[in-house]
Amino acid sequence: MTLQERLDDVLGRIATTTRDAGRKPDSVQLVAVSKTFDAETVRPVIAAGQRIFGENRVQEAQGKWPELKAEMPTIELHLIGPLQSNKAADAVALFDVIETVDREKIARALAAEMTRQDRYPRLYVQVNIGLEPQKAGIAPDETAAFVALCREELGLKIEGLMCIPPADENPGPYFALLAQLATYAGVDRLSMGMSGDFETAVAFGASSVRVGSAIFGTR
Repeated sequence: MTLQERLDDVLGRIATTTRDAGRKPDSVQLVAVSKTFDAETVRPVIAAGQRIFGENRVQEAQGKWPELKAEMPTIELHLIGPLQSNKAADAVALFDVIETVDREKIARALAAEMTRQDRYPRLYVQVNIGLEPQKAGIAPDETAAFVALCREELGLKIEGLMCIPPADENPGPYFALLAQLATYAGVDRLSMGMSGDFETAVAFGASSVRVGSAIFGTR
């Protein structure tokens, strides 16, 4: 399949699952994960109409996205990988959405940089939904308190929650838990689901899904 065909297939599957779940047709956004792919690979996907993209690393994104965003100013760029505090300034300058606010140190660094640059990317808190030691994120039972700290003490507008469920397990219960946590924390949006499970995520209320290999192929 061509890039266009793979993109159309993913969008079609999202639309079908959204309809089957009784949700509004435009209630789920596709974040096309372009990490490790160069600008020339990404351009045909932009030409096909995709405008929301996700990157894992600040430095890699800096190498290709300023030019692509200059060519297509309506692009929305999401940081979906781990953020180090020494990259907070670069992340605030480049990304429109930062989905990996995963500890107080990062929240404070982002708050300072957003004020300094007068630029305010939308923010998600990353939840370590399966309490896996190798993964970043706030523990589920600490999520509401952390969102409150970000909002009330640091003045950050937290838009949603993000998670990556444990591999090789049924993701449904983890997606359901993230939806519950969002309700407790008072946030509206859920970033969950990747190439292997995005349809399940949509069924459990995802407002955005992060899909890479199903569009771009294997890395």
